[in-house]
Amino acid sequence: MCPSPILTGTILVADDNLANLELLSGLLEVEGHQVRCVLDGRQALDVLRTDSIDLALLDVMMPEADGFAVCQAIKTNPETRFIPVVLVTALTGSAERIRGIECGADDFLSKPIKREELLARVRSLLRLKQFTDVLESAETVLFSLALSIEAKDPYTEGHCDRLAKYSVALAERLDLPAEIQQALRRAGTVHDIGKVAVPDHILLKPGPLDSDEWKIMKQHPLIGERICRPLKSFRHVLPIIRHHHEKLDGSGYPTVSRVRIYR
Repeated sequence: MCPSPILTGTILVADDNLANLELLSGLLEVEGHQVRCVLDGRQALDVLRTDSIDLALLDVMMPEADGFAVCQAIKTNPETRFIPVVLVTALTGSAERIRGIECGADDFLSKPIKREELLARVRSLLRLKQFTDVLESAETVLFSLALSIEAKDPYTEGHCDRLAKYSVALAERLDLPAEIQQALRRAGTVHDIGKVAVPDHILLKPGPLDSDEWKIMKQHPLIGERICRPLKSFRHVLPIIRHHHEKLDGSGYPTVSRVRIYR
């Protein structure tokens, strides 16, 4: 069996006990990780605002802000919510573990720390963070491509951003689930990405399109769907991209008869 490649990252360690900080940082630095050590929850939040962190190890019992509060702050901030969080605790009660799960903790470590357990959990969560980073990079590329297409035509400038904001505002008013709100935000931004395959002489034509040009233009929802299909996180976005030019009376394009179900 081939060994897994060694992943290293920048790890935030927060503990008000200097001996614990020295122990954790020593074990992690030997493995090649960069470690940021802080003594309380407020310092931890400061580091998270200024540094690029791949993983956070948080002692539960800390001054200023405890590990639960810091974890919840990380997971509710869109800029840090994908950072894996491990809560380190001497508490053994199920109530504390349940509270940690409710705050969004990804894992737990019990004191006293065991080296093998620490390193195994760190390796596992860094792999998870790597996959998340790849996903975020793919989304960023798609969003940039979509906005570059929109920027070609001054008439549509700002259209995607407005559509995303209006869609999310309506979803919030209807109290739709968070994942649907996120899908609407994404779809608002990338719904026209299929226009990358439409030649500029058609896309930017000042007058009406002829029948052959319309055939090409009508393909952009299907092309956009194909471009975004590899991203599993876009499963709620794909039908929006595909059908955004259809109308309630069955007109528009592509036709309603070609509706697909995404699971």
